Amino acid sequence: MDALKPAAVRPRARLARMTSRTEYLTMHVPARRGFVNITSEVERVVRASGVREGLVLVNAMHITASVFINDDEDGLHHDYEAWLEQLAPHAPTTRYRHNETGEDNADAHLKRQVMGREVVVAITAGALDFGPWERIFYGEFDGRRKKRVLVKVIGE
Repeated sequence: MDALKPAAVRPRARLARMTSRTEYLTMHVPARRGFVNITSEVERVVRASGVREGLVLVNAMHITASVFINDDEDGLHHDYEAWLEQLAPHAPTTRYRHNETGEDNADAHLKRQVMGREVVVAITAGALDFGPWERIFYGEFDGRRKKRVLVKVIGE
C-alpha cells in the first residue's frame, strides 16, 4: 500500500553516546492570561545540548499554565482566549468549589487541562523537526508571578 510507505527513511547511524541537557525558562506574564512563543528559547537549548538526533520535552511546571504547539497567528490566539473563556469562565468565581479555599483560579486549572501540560518534539540533524507552521507556546492562565518551564533534551 502506498499510503503506508514512509516518505523518507534515514539509515541508523552507528551508536553514539546518549547525552542530555536540562534548562528552566523563567516566565513572567504580567496579565492574568497570555500566550508566549518560546520556540526560539527551546531551539537555543537544543543547540546548546549538541544533540543531533533525539527528543526535547517542554513542560509547564505549574498547574495553571500550559505548553502546546500551534500556529503563531494573532487571530488564532484571540480565538483560543475566547474559546477557553467560554469553556471555563473566570467569573463569577463563586461558581467553582476550588475557589472556596481562598483561591480565585479554578478556571485556570481547567484551562490548563484543556491546553495540555507538555509537548515532545523530535530533533533531527540538530533542529526541531516541525511541520511548516508549528511553534511552541507557553500558555498562562493565572499570571502576574514568575513560573518555570522545563526544557529537557535527550539524544545523541
